[in-house]
Amino acid sequence: MVAQTGRHVYSNVPEGKIVKAHGSNMRVSYKNTRETAQAIKGMSVPKAISYLNAVLDKTRIVPMRRFNGGVGRHAQCKEHKWSQGRWPEKSAKLILSLLANIEGNSSAMEDVEAENLVVSHIQVCAAARGRRRTYRAHGRISRFASNPCHVELICQHRAAPVAKGEGKKAKKTLATA
Repeated sequence: MVAQTGRHVYSNVPEGKIVKAHGSNMRVSYKNTRETAQAIKGMSVPKAISYLNAVLDKTRIVPMRRFNGGVGRHAQCKEHKWSQGRWPEKSAKLILSLLANIEGNSSAMEDVEAENLVVSHIQVCAAARGRRRTYRAHGRISRFASNPCHVELICQHRAAPVAKGEGKKAKKTLATA
């Protein structure tokens, strides 16, 4: 099943109850937002909100795994089994606003509660660069570009856990040829 949300296409839309939010041409760093998005992937919506609020308070950290050139090492990264990390404030605020949008969208749907939603897909794409210029010494002019991004967020309703059966355990046998 292919779903088109604005400019982007997400090809593996899960069946069932899903809630979507999208932001285009957001004026935040693409690299920081990508790392922040990867940090909350798979979390429930309330857990992701509390995590991002802790990032804003600098009590928890976002690990920088891909775009980590020149990023300092911090002890808080031990939680993620990584050594480099930052506290990207603008990116955290942007994703918090998208999660608030998810909560609002879920309240409009029946039989969907925000507490039972899990971030099943979050995608950050680089948008067209904002071009400005800065004036340098000796009459030179250089480019001064921003790196905005598009963010797509899809949350899926968490299925109820399945109870374990009361039957006998299946006997494992080795196949011999």
